[in-house]
Amino acid sequence: MKVILLEDVKALGKKGQIVNVSDGYARNMLLPKKLGVEATPKNMNDLKLKKAHEDKVAQENLEAARAFAEELKDKQVTVTIRVGEGGRTFGSISTKEIAEAAKSQLGYDIDKKKMNLSSPIKELGTTMVPIRLHPKVTGELKVVVKEA
Repeated sequence: MKVILLEDVKALGKKGQIVNVSDGYARNMLLPKKLGVEATPKNMNDLKLKKAHEDKVAQENLEAARAFAEELKDKQVTVTIRVGEGGRTFGSISTKEIAEAAKSQLGYDIDKKKMNLSSPIKELGTTMVPIRLHPKVTGELKVVVKEA
């Protein structure tokens, strides 16, 4: 019996795949637990339409991420840090402070976990911080660190 999987099933297949299984396994395991549906022409057409919709939504998300990356290219955020004698800084600037500054100064709600900062910023000056906006799109935000 051909079955369309509604969820990932270990050792059988991924969600959306069409697999051939025995009638008993389908009737007693997959169908009652709502892990799959029988591959009728109606269900096959529904699957095709669902995949087309998901592809369209994914493409729209990619375009939105690219547009946001272009918008971020021209923007900058200013963060202050206390500085002692000899230009030594007290503490550092982490992604949390950068995210808060972006929200207050630019109005952008950027997730701190998406910022790829290898180590916290510990010196004054300008730093470009890469931000993962989408698996295929990375934008950069200019962060200016000034003395408080």
